[in-house]
Amino acid sequence: MAQNQMQLEQKYKALLNEAEQRKIPGIEGIQLCFQTLSLASMIDRDCAIQLAPYSLSEGRFVLLFLLDAAPEGLAPKVLAERAGITRATVTGLLDGLERDALIERHADADDRRALTIRLTQQGKEMAKTVFEHHSRWIASIFGNLSSQEHSQLTALLGKVASNLINDMS
Repeated sequence: MAQNQMQLEQKYKALLNEAEQRKIPGIEGIQLCFQTLSLASMIDRDCAIQLAPYSLSEGRFVLLFLLDAAPEGLAPKVLAERAGITRATVTGLLDGLERDALIERHADADDRRALTIRLTQQGKEMAKTVFEHHSRWIASIFGNLSSQEHSQLTALLGKVASNLINDMS
């Protein structure tokens, strides 16, 4: 294995080995897909490790980020839409953030049945700290790529994504 070649997750090694034994065409593409999936899993795991000291999951982090960008607050429905999650999921995430005193639920002045979610002062401070740390971590993931390599990877990822978009239409 080349020094720069990444390790595949065990399940992908097994599938790739089986595909090779069956002489399935396009093995290079299969390997690239498994490398991409393994990299995504590595990033997800490391993301969880980065957020754990703050008692944040990725979902809670996303809501904190969205609320920090909206000092006037947001309705739970809007948070769910912007985060791409269900209302039930957003409610559970908000419950945890509220227990940790990072958010407050406020009754809407015009409609007492509606809620507006805002960060507490503690939530604002947490958001600032976590965003600075998380931004540095995210940037470091691709930090050893040159500007040209960034552009190439962006173009290649877009090209692969277009195959998926075309397959769905």
